[in-house]
Amino acid sequence: MEEDNPAALVDICLAWVCHSMEQLCVKREDGSLCFHHCPVFPQLLADQLLSKMAEEGVLNDSTIGVFRSHEHLRLRRVCLRASHLSAEAFCLATQPHRLQELDASRVHGGLTVSDVLLSLAANTESSDNLQRLNLSRLEMGEGFLENERLSFSSMPGLRTVLLAGTELDDSGLQDLCTLPRLEALDISSTCVTDLTSLLDCQATLMSLSAHGLRHLEMPAARLLLVLGRLERLRHLDLSDDRLTSDGDGVVEQLLEKPGILPALLSLDMSGRRGITDNAVQAFLEARPNMTFIGLLATGAGFSDFFTVKSNLKVAGEANIHQISEALKRYCERECFIREALVHLYSLTNDTDEPQSDVLKLVIMGMKSHEQSLHVQLVATACIFNLTTQDKVLGMPLCLLRTTVHQLLIAMRHFPNHEQLQKNCLLSLCNDRILQDVPFDRFDAAKLVMSWLSSREDHTLQRMAVAIVSILVSKLTTEETTRLGAEAFIMEQLLSIVQQKASAGVVDSTLKFALSALWNLTDESPAACRHFLQCQGLELYTEVLESYYTESCIQQKVMGLLNNIAEVVELRADLMDEDLLEHVLTLLGGADVEVGVSYFAGGILANLTSTGVSAWTLDLELRDTILSKLHSAILTWTPPQHEMVSYRSFQPFYPLLNSSQPTGVQLWAAWAVHLVCRQNASQYASMLQEEGGLDILKSLILHPDTHDDVRKLAESIVGISEQAEQARREREG
Repeated sequence: MEEDNPAALVDICLAWVCHSMEQLCVKREDGSLCFHHCPVFPQLLADQLLSKMAEEGVLNDSTIGVFRSHEHLRLRRVCLRASHLSAEAFCLATQPHRLQELDASRVHGGLTVSDVLLSLAANTESSDNLQRLNLSRLEMGEGFLENERLSFSSMPGLRTVLLAGTELDDSGLQDLCTLPRLEALDISSTCVTDLTSLLDCQATLMSLSAHGLRHLEMPAARLLLVLGRLERLRHLDLSDDRLTSDGDGVVEQLLEKPGILPALLSLDMSGRRGITDNAVQAFLEARPNMTFIGLLATGAGFSDFFTVKSNLKVAGEANIHQISEALKRYCERECFIREALVHLYSLTNDTDEPQSDVLKLVIMGMKSHEQSLHVQLVATACIFNLTTQDKVLGMPLCLLRTTVHQLLIAMRHFPNHEQLQKNCLLSLCNDRILQDVPFDRFDAAKLVMSWLSSREDHTLQRMAVAIVSILVSKLTTEETTRLGAEAFIMEQLLSIVQQKASAGVVDSTLKFALSALWNLTDESPAACRHFLQCQGLELYTEVLESYYTESCIQQKVMGLLNNIAEVVELRADLMDEDLLEHVLTLLGGADVEVGVSYFAGGILANLTSTGVSAWTLDLELRDTILSKLHSAILTWTPPQHEMVSYRSFQPFYPLLNSSQPTGVQLWAAWAVHLVCRQNASQYASMLQEEGGLDILKSLILHPDTHDDVRKLAESIVGISEQAEQARREREG
């Protein structure tokens, strides 16, 4: 499967700089940062660094200090979108630069429109040369327009001004419309009541976004008269987030005017319910050069006309193409994103083909509205539809990684919403995602277990435990240890085992819980200790007795007890005669699977390896164990499938010591031989790196080594040498 193009080297480097500020900088007295040493950046690269800092969420009053000097970092196109900045930090960092573009939209931390205009006015080069200004969603600030230095008209080079979601009023609009080069204007969701001032810029204005003007007091006829005189207008947005009928009739009347807006290429009227296909079609036929029409939540767009017109993009709900266009166009508009996702969910219920492009758009909408329950709920449902069964196999790993990241964010933000949590778990419970996709599995496992601790829904419980079981198996030893040290995780998994055992149930939930506990205790003494402290041994003894005919259950129980037996200081806890007698019965026999016998042998080998002085039970029992262990191993037939895997052979080396009883040595040699035989290249290199081959060779040469042990050791060495020879031949 082809992956998406890898990240550009410049993006990787910039991201590294963003997250290494503390190491690369020193602090000034006011707490702002300054690079230790900074070469002269190419101008474009300086803009990219600032934009990357905003994108990565590291831009703040401290880090923006690196741009205070324009000698090494010269800014032209400044993007601060959605950062946390004070007015003082903004002014200190941007005033030294000759700006051409400034995007301070949705900046929080106290920055206002007034602060921005005052800062720009303090630098005549910026005020004269600024061409694009985006201050959407900022407060206007005190004293706006009371001082002539705060007027937009003091920046005559402005071509694009975006003020959506601000408190811009009629006087502010009047000031804007005196700009001699104004080409694009966004006054959506402002306090403007009258658009007549637009006539002052009719000679230059080519793009107008004016949706959500709740305070507009113009009658429809007057509004259409003003719009009709904007003859150079190419883009007009009159959409309505309220998703109500076209009450004022503006759009309906606009569609009926034959000669209005002759230069128009793009018209957005999404959310204006009651628009008909016939009216839209007639409008478009009179303007064959139109390239976009917004029809989401209007009731229009279902006619064949909209599918055969190849040069026209439609944001609507009639098909996947229209919905995809809506998700692209309305990324910042929560209401429209939610509406588009609702229709997408319906259309993707029965899809079979992978749709990576559509999934990307869903993720984009989730990122833009992480705090919106409505968006997250329907988006997670869409993700499930888009990643079920084989569809996920045709998607790039990097896209799936981003998808998992957004699912975990949704789970974290809305922990008490059952349906959203269910959507996320359904999507995560996918082998391709859990096995192959690179993401923070430790964090995911902890999050899922934290959620599970307060839920009793059996379906969700099964999914959550399955997810955790697979995630834990993919963790590093260090991560497993950290996770196993979390008391609530061990307690929750043991509680599930207790519930199932009490009811005598054998189901996937029980098996996954046992697997998770087994993996949690693998090479983790802390987790093993935690297991014992939570009365896990008593529970597992009951499970062994209750499920004596279930080989799958017994193998998982034996595997965990073997993990405990590997921890020298915990072996005393397993010195129980009844328990060991039971383990002895599982060493061999026609009814016992080799996997169960193998781990039973591991428990007994580890317990008897510590010597007579550490053996607290009857010595005759120890002799019996060693004798039966030796004879049982000789009867084992290695399975064809992979029965076990190891991160390291370290637990086996002490058992191969020449001073160990023959049964102990034989079990360890059989274990190493088993995995080397099944996966020679992986385990041969592990033996080489860990010094295991030297231990085996010493064992072969020792005069007291039993022939059965020597044969296995010689076979392991032979397999390893062949694997090493094959590796050298491959490498030339």
